[in-house]
Amino acid sequence: IGTFFLVLTIGCSVIGGAALPPLAIGAALMVMIFAGGHVSGAHYNPAVTLALWLRGKCDAKTVPSYMTAQVAGAILAAVVVGVCRGGSDAGALRVQVIPALLVEVLLTFALASVVLHVATAKQTAGNAYFGLAIGGTVMAGAYAAGDISGAAFNPAVAIGATLMGLSALSDLWIFLVANFAGGALAAFVFRLTHPGE
Repeated sequence: IGTFFLVLTIGCSVIGGAALPPLAIGAALMVMIFAGGHVSGAHYNPAVTLALWLRGKCDAKTVPSYMTAQVAGAILAAVVVGVCRGGSDAGALRVQVIPALLVEVLLTFALASVVLHVATAKQTAGNAYFGLAIGGTVMAGAYAAGDISGAAFNPAVAIGATLMGLSALSDLWIFLVANFAGGALAAFVFRLTHPGE
């Protein structure tokens, strides 16, 4: 559900020409995290699920079902956006491989690191700001890298954006490689900096 509404917001705001898509996207993610955190841990991103599994906060047997649900939500949202915004002249962003890989790895790392710190660290247990921190990270990343890579930071979002025509199919590998690498790197760094956990 959370991934569905995240991708729906991305598609409708970007294709619809909204004035501030990153603000809408960050806000949508934030409210979906607050809404679904107690149900599923608010796993709306396969790269974050990977980071949580490597961190030891997600059981290996649930990883495939989480990732499947995330991708299914993104695909369904892309279909709904196609119905609502069909016939749009929004074209696929053409990216340069090295800059796109770099910002996607770094900002997925930032996103997964924020999730690990605000949602799993002992020092921040029970905080009330986790959704704001995570949504704010995505919003800042979208402003910083939207024109470089399209600002996916999430393999499910990348698949949804590709299906909506916002990203070229030939560029999908960039997001899959960079996003999973960023999530894995965040888990590795978290384990180094939090050896007691």
